[in-house]
Amino acid sequence: MASWWPQYRRLQLGWAEPGILEVVLERPETLNSIDAETHTELARIWRDLDADAQVRVVLVRGAGKAFSAGGDFRLVEAIIQDPQVRVRVWKEARDLVYNLIHCSKPVVSAIEGPAVGAGLAVALLADISVAARGARLLDGHVRLGVAAGDHAAIVWPLLVGMAKAKYHLLLNEPVTGEQAERMGLVSLCVDDGQARETALAIARRLAAGSPTAIRWTKYALNNWLRAAGPIFDTSTALEFLGFTLPDAAEGLASLRAKRAPRFQPESPL
Repeated sequence: MASWWPQYRRLQLGWAEPGILEVVLERPETLNSIDAETHTELARIWRDLDADAQVRVVLVRGAGKAFSAGGDFRLVEAIIQDPQVRVRVWKEARDLVYNLIHCSKPVVSAIEGPAVGAGLAVALLADISVAARGARLLDGHVRLGVAAGDHAAIVWPLLVGMAKAKYHLLLNEPVTGEQAERMGLVSLCVDDGQARETALAIARRLAAGSPTAIRWTKYALNNWLRAAGPIFDTSTALEFLGFTLPDAAEGLASLRAKRAPRFQPESPL
C-alpha cells in the first residue's frame, strides 16, 4: 500500500496486478453516485497516480452493477443553495478533468450499467474505454436544468462529431454500450459482465509496453483536449451559473419526485 492511499475513503484502491492500480467507485448502495467526498477525491487522485512510480496503468470502474449514477442529490442541492459549495465544486470539476487529461499514466475504464454526469466524465476521459453492451451512458445535465459541463463539450464532438453530440447532449438521449461503440464514443464493447476482464487484459498490454512511448503518445494526443480548454472552461462556468437559476431547483425537484420537469419557457437569451 502506498503512503497516500489512506487519504481516499470513497475510492477503493488496490493492485489488480503488479503495476496495474485499480480505482473503484465504491458506493454500490447508490449505484456509485458521486457525493461531495467522492467528488473531491476524483479531482485529486490523478495527481497522486501520476506521481507514484509504481503505477504503470490505471484501471477505473464502479463497484457492483454500475459505473456511476452521477451526482448525489444532496451534493446537487448544496451546490444550488450554498455559494461556497458551488465555487468549491466548480473548481473541483475543472481539476477533475484537467488532472485526468494531464495524468501521464494510461487509464482504462470498465463501464457496466449506468454511467452518468461526473462518472461519465471519468469513463470517457479514460484513454481506452471498455463498455458492456447493456451499459447506459447519459450526460444528464440538461435534464437537471444546467448546461452540459464536466467533459461533454470537448469530448463528445471530438469522438462522435458535432451533429451526434448535439443530438445526445441537447435531448439528454442515452446510449447503450453497443451504440456507443458504433458511434465511436467508447473504444470497445463487450458482453455484459466482461468489461473489467477485458479492461484488465488491455491494461496488461499497456503495462508491458514502453512507458515513455505510451505516455508520450498519450501526452501528444491529449493536446487535442488541451487545445479545447477554453471550450471546456466556458461549459463548466455556464453549468455552475445555471445552478443559481430556478431551472436547476426544478430539475432536482422533478428528479427526486420522479416526474417530468416543469421548466419556465421564458428566457431573455
